[in-house]
Amino acid sequence: MNIDLAAALKTGRVFDLSQPYFVGMPHHPSHPPYLFGLVKKHGDYLTPAGTSSASDAIALGSHVGTHIDAFCHFSLAGKLCDGTSASEVQSYAAGLERFSVDTIQPILRRGVLLDIALLEGVDELPIDFAITPAMLAKAAGDTAINPGDVALIRTGWARYWNDAARYIAQVHGPGPELDGAMWLSSKGIFAAGSDTVAFEKVPSRDMPVHIHFLVEKRIHIIEALNLEELAAAKLKEFLLIAAPMKLRGATGAPIRPLAIAL
Repeated sequence: MNIDLAAALKTGRVFDLSQPYFVGMPHHPSHPPYLFGLVKKHGDYLTPAGTSSASDAIALGSHVGTHIDAFCHFSLAGKLCDGTSASEVQSYAAGLERFSVDTIQPILRRGVLLDIALLEGVDELPIDFAITPAMLAKAAGDTAINPGDVALIRTGWARYWNDAARYIAQVHGPGPELDGAMWLSSKGIFAAGSDTVAFEKVPSRDMPVHIHFLVEKRIHIIEALNLEELAAAKLKEFLLIAAPMKLRGATGAPIRPLAIAL
C-alpha cells in the first residue's frame, strides 16, 4: 500500500483508537489508578471584570489507559534488550536511563487490524482464549503485514471499558501466546497492540510475549485500545498516527492513536 499522506489527511475518515480516562476506570492492579479532581472551581477567584477559570489535577500510572510500553519495561535475567544490566541504569528518582518511553519517536506508520473476534464469529473472545498463528494469518487474509507496520488485534473486550471489574477480570483475558507473538515478530513489525489490558493471554507467570517483543525483538506493545469503530467500518489497513507522552525515564506512557482511512 502506497500512502498518499496529503490525500489521506484531506479526505480520510479519522478513527480515535484511545479509551477515555475517568475516575474508577480499569487499571492493571500492579499499576497505580487514575486520579482526578478539580483544584479550582469557577467562582473561587474572580477578576475585576468578573471572569473566572477552573483547573484540575491528575495522577496516574504510566501503564494506565491506552498506553505504549517502552523497551525498558521488561528485562530478562536482569538485562535490558541490549544486554545492559538494568540495575546499573535505574533509580526511583530518574527512572530508566536507557530505552525509556521518551526515546520513542512519533509514530506515522501503516497499521493493520487483525479482527479475531470477527474471525470467530463472536462479539468478544472468551476469557481464556489463546490466539494462534493460524488465526492471525487467517485474520490478515490477503492483507500483507510488512516490516515497520503496527499490527492491532481486536478481541472485542473494549466493550467492557466502562465496567472495570469485567474488563480487568482478575487479570484474566484473551490474547496471543508466545507462538502467536513469534508469528507477528517474524513480519518485522514496529509495534503490536490490542484492546486488552495485557496484550498477551493472561494469567501468565513469566509474561513470555512481553519478553519476546520488548527484550528479544524490540517491538513496542500498545494496550487498552478501542478498536470497535475501526472494526465496524471493516477497515483492515490504515495510516496510524500516534505519539506517547514524553516522560523522561518512564517505562511507558499514555498514547492517543489515530487511524486514518486511506
